[in-house]
Amino acid sequence: MMELLFPVLLVAGIGLVAGLGLAIASAVMAVPKDEKAEAIQEMLPGANCGACGFSGCSGYAAALAKGEAKPGLCSPGGAEVAAEISAFLGLGGVDVEKKVAVVRCSGSEDYAGEKMRYAGIESCAAAVQLAGGPSSCSFGCVGFGDCVKACQYGAVEICSGVAHIDPARCKGCSLCVSACPKQLIALVPFRKQAVVRCSSCDKGAQTNRVCKIGCIGCMKCEKTCEFNAIHVKDFHASVDPAACTGCGKCAEVCPRHVIDLLSV
Repeated sequence: MMELLFPVLLVAGIGLVAGLGLAIASAVMAVPKDEKAEAIQEMLPGANCGACGFSGCSGYAAALAKGEAKPGLCSPGGAEVAAEISAFLGLGGVDVEKKVAVVRCSGSEDYAGEKMRYAGIESCAAAVQLAGGPSSCSFGCVGFGDCVKACQYGAVEICSGVAHIDPARCKGCSLCVSACPKQLIALVPFRKQAVVRCSSCDKGAQTNRVCKIGCIGCMKCEKTCEFNAIHVKDFHASVDPAACTGCGKCAEVCPRHVIDLLSV
């Protein structure tokens, strides 16, 4: 009988000692909770997108609690969350400029063709590994929706092979920006301004061969702009949001109709 009881008691004793050791270690080595940071984190939307420049909501909350960051960096939270955090921290009002994502490509199935038939994984990140993807334009949208899968707000959809973003739903979290392997999506201030819906840096003749609507670098937009807000470099037009007044003259003269005004 003792031969059976002794091993059982031995194992039970070891378990008891180990349990007490773990309990003591957890009490001694416990990290003190920062109640201030936890309260701030509860105010944040929980997107963990990193648009604020920190690792996520917990990292931003910790920095706010320590006074190492300012309210208003959370794009998904917007002005409402910034005001709530500012009041909690006893700070003054914070100006928050809303930003939205825009897709810099218009090469839909109506304008750009295919250079090959792709039958692999329906992922933009996977498709670009094979000769830059199936689109005839090496700079164009792949259209498999990695950005759609990344968006938590239903703001992105694929239409005719190209990603489109609804500014009314976009929270400016930048997750779609990170998801695009061709870096076709950018965050811009949410106000009336010109947006070039093309990212091609090919010469005009090559762009014309692969896409009926791609920017050909003709510089008509640059010459027309009275505010020095749009410039052509590497056969590609780009807009400086800080200088653009949203007059729309560049869009009017663009022979490819690849420039439009952001709807607000």
